[in-house]
Amino acid sequence: MKAMGKTRRLIAMGLCGAAVTAALAAPTAQAAPDASAGPEGRSASWSLTDTGTTARFRGLAAVSRSSAWVAGSKGTVLRTSDGGRHWRDVSPPGAAELEFRDIEAFDSRRAVVLAIGEGEASRVFRTADGGATWTESFRNTDARAFYDCLTFFDHRHGLAMSDPVDGKFRILSTDDGGRSWKVLPPAGMPAAQPGEAGFAASGQCLVSSGPKDVWLATGGAATARVLHSGDRGLTWTATDSTIPAGDPARGVFGVAFRDRTHGIAVGGDYRADQQSPKSSAVTADGGRGWQQSATTPPAYRSGVAWLPHSRSGALTVGPTGTDLTLDGGRTWRTVDTGSYDTVDCTADFGCWASGEKGRVAVLTPSGG
Repeated sequence: MKAMGKTRRLIAMGLCGAAVTAALAAPTAQAAPDASAGPEGRSASWSLTDTGTTARFRGLAAVSRSSAWVAGSKGTVLRTSDGGRHWRDVSPPGAAELEFRDIEAFDSRRAVVLAIGEGEASRVFRTADGGATWTESFRNTDARAFYDCLTFFDHRHGLAMSDPVDGKFRILSTDDGGRSWKVLPPAGMPAAQPGEAGFAASGQCLVSSGPKDVWLATGGAATARVLHSGDRGLTWTATDSTIPAGDPARGVFGVAFRDRTHGIAVGGDYRADQQSPKSSAVTADGGRGWQQSATTPPAYRSGVAWLPHSRSGALTVGPTGTDLTLDGGRTWRTVDTGSYDTVDCTADFGCWASGEKGRVAVLTPSGG
């Protein structure tokens, strides 16, 4: 009875998985809000919220349809609990010189945020009271390390990754919700290629699914790769993707897995004057093999997320727009031309996107 009641409530809100997918898939005037007419007169589109800042938010943690956190430039962290109608500045004190690029939230009160950069610029902060207070739980003291992304398997176990040190990607681990961190032994990490690194562009160069599986996305070297670990970062295998690299600006920028086998990778060349003809790829075997999408997004994309409770629907975002797939990443179609860096969706059918100039948007239904 409980499950039936929840389903009825979601259908009443017009946001069940099939409705979200169908509404997004409907023909749309790309730059016009509320232009995609879905079944029964419903539609869905990005609705920008007023964040009151010009910070660039590459870090996004969607908790629910009403609750989300964003983290970005100038040490800025914002939180909303009313669907984006109001945002509260909960930035850590003294962090204005830091660049936050990833944030992971367990709920509306507990979150962990990563600042990137060489040496001591890479730091991790944690809050347990909605951002009223923060504790710095890690500060990098190795000048050779540069941390890019973090992920959590559950409310206790998580990882953060650094660009290669001594020829291998470095992995930090926590088993107490981000209160403390330790560097994992490098023995299980394959050698990095010359010039290989992660991209701190969307908080999605390190992602997890389930209790132990995690993937690390790379670029900058001769080949763009996706590394996989099935034991929370102790041992890894590396697989070439189909997304081109061969330049410090090219590679895999973000990955998303809806379970431990089905994943999507997006990327390309982030320079606006360069083409990205092979900007997405898919896997159905946990990343052991990748296939280029038959129809890729028209330009570089940095963030990707599966639509809630969908086996085939996903969104990808970048500076030139949002694209939708209805077949698990094999083909894509542009549905919006606004600029976003990252996207995240929640189990209660909420989807959020964030990016430059303080842009944060929520996917909302319209019509009736």
